[in-house]
Amino acid sequence: MKASYSKVSTPLELELHQQGRRLTPQRKRVLDLFQRIGGGKHLSAEEVHGKLLQSKSRVSLATVYRTLRLLVKMGFLNELELSEGGHRFELLSQDHPDHHHLVCVNCGRTEEFESEQVVLVGKQAAEKEGFKLLESTLNVRAICPKCL
Repeated sequence: MKASYSKVSTPLELELHQQGRRLTPQRKRVLDLFQRIGGGKHLSAEEVHGKLLQSKSRVSLATVYRTLRLLVKMGFLNELELSEGGHRFELLSQDHPDHHHLVCVNCGRTEEFESEQVVLVGKQAAEKEGFKLLESTLNVRAICPKCL
């Protein structure tokens, strides 16, 4: 008699399976949310929780926090830590690994931009000190037009 194994069909399922973890409905919903909104969108844990509740998904805020941390650790999401103590999460993109952020210090609005000069300066600084550059990110703290 053959053992039946379910086919692992998504990168998240494969990664979780390799770590001996399960693909829970909550983990799938959180990653699906980020994939649905696409790259360049930055959400706090509370915003993720609110969007899931709006879509009638039953998930606790604590589960959202744990899931976000796990998805960052697994390389599916990027965490942007703001100096004001907040955290924002975004879908990790291989298309734009070296992007930067304009962050409103008042409302937390976050916009992305790219700059070859920032990447070049980061590469030069890394090489000068004997480092190998993996990524280059810059967070610019500012006040957005709505908060002015």
